Amino acid sequence: MPSSDYLSTDRSSGPFRIAMVVPPYFDVPPKAYGGVEAVVADLVDALVARGHDVTLLGAGEPGTKAKFVPVWDRALPERLGEPFPEVVHALRVRRAIENLAATSGVDLVHDHTFAGPLNATVFQNMGLPTVLTVHGPVEDDIYRYYQDLGDEVALVAISDRQRELAQGLNWSGRVHNALHVDDWPFRVEKDDYALFLGRFNECKAPHLALEAAHAAGIPLVLAGKCSERPEQAYFEEKVRPLLTENDHVFGLADATAKRKLLANARCLLFPIRWEEPFGMVMIESMVCGTPVVALRGGAVSEVIVDGVTGRICEDPAELPAAIEEVRALDPYACRAHVQAKFGSDTLGFGYEQVYRRVLRSKKRSGAVPLDTAAAVTTPLDDPAPASPIRIAASGLA
Repeated sequence: MPSSDYLSTDRSSGPFRIAMVVPPYFDVPPKAYGGVEAVVADLVDALVARGHDVTLLGAGEPGTKAKFVPVWDRALPERLGEPFPEVVHALRVRRAIENLAATSGVDLVHDHTFAGPLNATVFQNMGLPTVLTVHGPVEDDIYRYYQDLGDEVALVAISDRQRELAQGLNWSGRVHNALHVDDWPFRVEKDDYALFLGRFNECKAPHLALEAAHAAGIPLVLAGKCSERPEQAYFEEKVRPLLTENDHVFGLADATAKRKLLANARCLLFPIRWEEPFGMVMIESMVCGTPVVALRGGAVSEVIVDGVTGRICEDPAELPAAIEEVRALDPYACRAHVQAKFGSDTLGFGYEQVYRRVLRSKKRSGAVPLDTAAAVTTPLDDPAPASPIRIAASGLA
């Protein structure tokens, strides 16, 4: 049976019991590629440090301060983009959360996956609200998907720009991504190279980074993901023809190599050609004392202080001059900006406010607490029915 305090009608004051759901593709924190997983790792550690009870449901190996429930035997990076793991992951997570609610108790579900919100109705009938962080762009089919979820899922934007471009959805707040500052190196003296760090595609535009670095007379190191066929085709068509003997294609950088590259670089080039919802690499660069030279788009103007922590350009033709200008910027100001605006404690505090708002809204709506309904749960590894356990609340008329 759930503990007696779990049956209280008001859990909005905290501390909270949070079921944190991540995709099944990478470890948390990630060993190399994995922006969502890096943010979630810092978030759960910040929440635990603030006194909350967090259970992380995903795949791979445990690596955070949260309790960990693996719903797969291993992480599935090779299946990223396939529909089957998404659907099966959502099903396994649903059963795991039912079991979690029946034992230690849960106050809310915080999902970071695509298919996971389809469980929201089930969780709502258990008295559990679902919070969903929207990590990607919201347009076309994705917009309609979130719109069809209605008010069963409380959406959280990662930038004001992301929310501005997707009005009419059930947004419950905006929390900028953040990181744990002490986990990142800081270096004042820089080597003489610019860095591109990201996926190889038209939206990230490493070809523009190459053109700008060549015009500025500075070598460019290109590090990032180039494993999928569209990425490889883009590299061959747009990047390889521009490479010179002064450029270095590093490949995919793991966590250690990424930190070293960022800390030593003269600047990070971020010449995006799309409405990037946030851009973690910008704060990762600045926390290392490395300014960012970016094209305006997405959340760039929310992250960079133009003329202090980097330069925001309106046109690719402005990038070479900006590379020269940021040589004079103060590395200490870059790190201080991240500490003040994008430190992990701001992440924990921001989501606390969202959780509190969502739980209070649930209370006002008259949701039934977990003391009025029964359900049967089955352990993930046992096909035989388990004994009936009272775990769920029914909000059905």
